Amino acid sequence: MSKDNIENLFNRLENEFDIEQPILNHEERFLNKLNNQSELALIKEEDKLWRRLWKPLVGVAAAVTLIFTVIFNSANETGRDLASVSPKMAQTQDFFLTSINEELFKLQEEKSPEAKLIIKDAMERLKILENKYEVLKNDLSESDDDNRVIYAMISNFQNRIDILKSTIEKINLIKQFKSQSNETNNTI
Repeated sequence: MSKDNIENLFNRLENEFDIEQPILNHEERFLNKLNNQSELALIKEEDKLWRRLWKPLVGVAAAVTLIFTVIFNSANETGRDLASVSPKMAQTQDFFLTSINEELFKLQEEKSPEAKLIIKDAMERLKILENKYEVLKNDLSESDDDNRVIYAMISNFQNRIDILKSTIEKINLIKQFKSQSNETNNTI
């Protein structure tokens, strides 16, 4: 820019300049605001750093808690199941558990009101047998694989399957009776 242009600019803006004096302590207040902003920026940076560190620490804490829980539960678990006796008994236990799960699945498919009470009764009887099995697991640990305890555990599994099968048979009989009575009513 040339000197004339600058002078023209000043002449044109001559009465528009802000010539008032700032109030007292303006500079101190301005510097305090700048300091506060820089402190806030530092606090925000510390928060960001804490957040970045916090997430992995929570993951580590959860993993440690899980490990302690598993160790504590395995230390408290004194009973052994049938599968811990031998590989053949493990196969036997798997067979029984698979059969029980299949029968439970069949039972779950039955939703009729007539079947609810029968199913409820069967579930209560199964719960009693499961509690007895837990006692047998403790007995197995204490008896050093006594054959009588092993046979009792197998018998427990068989009783559970028998309960489930008889319950399904009862439900099927009720269905059959209901369909026959409906056919009789329809033909009359």
